[in-house]
Amino acid sequence: MSSAPSSTQTGRTYVIDATHTSAAFVVRHMMISKVRGHFTAVTGTIELAPDGNVPVRVEAEIDVASIDTREAQRDGHLKSADFFDAEHYPKITFRSLRITGSEDAFHLEGDLTIRGTTHPVDFEASFEGAVADPYGNQRVGYEAHTKISRKDFGLSWNQALETGGAVVGDEVRIELTVEAIAQKAS
Repeated sequence: MSSAPSSTQTGRTYVIDATHTSAAFVVRHMMISKVRGHFTAVTGTIELAPDGNVPVRVEAEIDVASIDTREAQRDGHLKSADFFDAEHYPKITFRSLRITGSEDAFHLEGDLTIRGTTHPVDFEASFEGAVADPYGNQRVGYEAHTKISRKDFGLSWNQALETGGAVVGDEVRIELTVEAIAQKAS
């Protein structure tokens, strides 16, 4: 069985390994601390050029129902119509439009869609390495982060605090650690 990555016109295709990928977020809570959470169901593909490890195309999808903030009641609220409205908008998607830079530091620009609203985002990213695993699969790793305004995506629920400010901050930091496995040539 060949472990060579499948080739396309753009190069090599890798599939995101959800069990070794983290799609996390951080947001202010009551203006004094930060809540961290992540999504456990992430799928997608990364296309690499034949001769490098900076992606030429990235597509990813997150299952909103897989949200985990280590607090079941909060997770239920985040899935509700007050926030992600998982019943009507079950997926968060990202599609790259432009990727520039080197393996050490590249910009991953693309369209992020949350709750049916799409906005351009720019991730600062880096290539973390490539390796053959014990089963003969070729793997690559990446890290990326960005900040968004949750209100831009229709996530506007909040409550005012008596002392001023709000329960939930507007700025959300997105932190990605991605591992992907080369698709085998067919």
